[in-house]
Order: sequence, then structure tokens, then C-alpha cells
Amino acid sequence: MKKNQLGTSDLYVSELGFGCMSLSDDHLSNSELIDEAVAHGINFFDTADLYQFGFNEESVGKAVKGHRDKIILASKGGNEWGEGIDGWRWNPDKNYIKHALKQSLQRLNVDYLDLYQLHGGTIDDPIDEVIEAFEDLSQEGTIRYYGISSIRPNVIKQFAEKSNIVSVMMQYSLLDRRPEEWFPLFDKHGISIIARGPVAKGLLTDNFERKLTDDGYLTYFENELKELLPELRNLAAHERMSLQQTALRYIMDQPAVGTALTGASQVSQLKENIKSTNTPALSEELTSKLKKMTKLAQYDKHR
Repeated sequence: MKKNQLGTSDLYVSELGFGCMSLSDDHLSNSELIDEAVAHGINFFDTADLYQFGFNEESVGKAVKGHRDKIILASKGGNEWGEGIDGWRWNPDKNYIKHALKQSLQRLNVDYLDLYQLHGGTIDDPIDEVIEAFEDLSQEGTIRYYGISSIRPNVIKQFAEKSNIVSVMMQYSLLDRRPEEWFPLFDKHGISIIARGPVAKGLLTDNFERKLTDDGYLTYFENELKELLPELRNLAAHERMSLQQTALRYIMDQPAVGTALTGASQVSQLKENIKSTNTPALSEELTSKLKKMTKLAQYDKHR
């Protein structure tokens, strides 16, 4: 599978990554999925301490035990839960981030993370202290590189200009092209996008009818989707691809994207995602058509 350099790091990630949030509460089935992903060339696995309140990291840790030297392991922190906390709360405190990383390492049963990411963040956070926390962890050797997970332009700009982040995780798909406005900024600072949601909650698959709701999707009303999605599916079929392959290929073809994260709860879903990596890059003509058919929106908040 093709691998891309993640930002300015020496991490080379598979163009298709595995989003571990989709894993179940069964360690055995999770291990089977991750084994299958590794066997097909996926080397980037992303989890977070908040997923299943730590269980996800524990399960990923068990699954990657025999693959640690073959994979790039990423997690996220900044959300605190526990005694006296109703659900969870955001905590960007420098000492808490360091504590959270140590807890993640214990659950994952590893000595270091290849990539540690701030799981959110606002412009009101003590950003300089957050950066200090990541830099300290990097110096300690408990993380190799760091990034953020955010769709807030004001937060992203601060980290791009002040820190050594190598990646920004953002929702990005043909139905959510808002990250494209920020490609020049990422190019300037040597930052890669880790694209989550590349098939837009299943709307960008051939079975999109089952995923349609009255709420539509972001800037698309339901009636717009009922018109657009069949057109996209027909265009993909004309190119002898599924809509899912086309949607994933569009994201993976972008130079700004390091990896496109997809989840899977069954091996069949995983294999369907992997088909996109065996598909050639989209032609300029097809890419142009897809751009004309979909909206190029911008973030209207947190600017």
C-alpha cells in the first residue's frame, strides 16, 4: 500500500488508515480486524483515551502487541473523566496532558506513541502551555511527534504558527470540503491532514439510501442529497468504481492528506475500504467533475 510522509516527520503512513473508534467491546474480534488490516498493508492506527473510556486503548494494545514494529500508533488526549466528573470534561492543563499520556501508554501497553494528538481545543486554552507539554513529552521520548484534532481555524492557525505539529485531524470528504481552504497554510508549515469521515457517515457509498435522514448533511438538505448522490454513484459506475472507492480516492489523492481514516466493525467492511487503495488516482477530468458537483464550503465559526 502506498505510504505518505506525515508532515515533516519521518513517519510514513499508509494512505488508508484505521480509525479504531469503530471497534467493538470484544477483544478477540478487534484483534482479528487489526490483524487483517496489517496483513493488507495498513500501518496507521488511531485511537483515543476517551473512546469507550479507555477500553478502546486497552483493546488496541492487545491487538497490536505482535505488530508494534510494523505500525504507527496514534492516540489522543485532553478529555478527562473519573470520580466527581459527570461524563467527561475538557482539560487542557499541561500537567493533565502529561498524566493522560502516561495513562494511555499503560492501557496500550507500549513505551511510546508515534503520534500524540490534542483531542479538541479552543482559542481560550493556554495554548503555549499545551505546546510545552507536547514538547516535554517529545524530549522524554514518550511520544515521537504530536498533532491536533480540530476543525477550528483559529486554533489550527495558532498551533501551525507556534508549534511543531506534524498533523491536523479534520473531517474531510466530498460532502465536507471545508479543509481545502487551509491547504496553503498546511503546505507552508509542512503539516499533513489526517482525514476522518471520508465517506460521510456512509452517505458516500453505493448504499447511501439507508443513511439518508431528514436532517441532511452539513450544508446539504435531504432533497439535495437525493439528487446529488445518485449522480455521484452513476459517475463512479461509469468509471468502473464504486462510490465509496471514488470518495476515498478523492481524499487520498490530495497532496495535503497523509492518510484517510476509515473504520470497520467487520472484515468485509475493511476489505471494501481497502479496494480504494488498489484503484488508480482519479483523472484530472474526473476530479474536476467531482469538484463542480459538490460544494466548496468554509468554516463559518471559530475563525
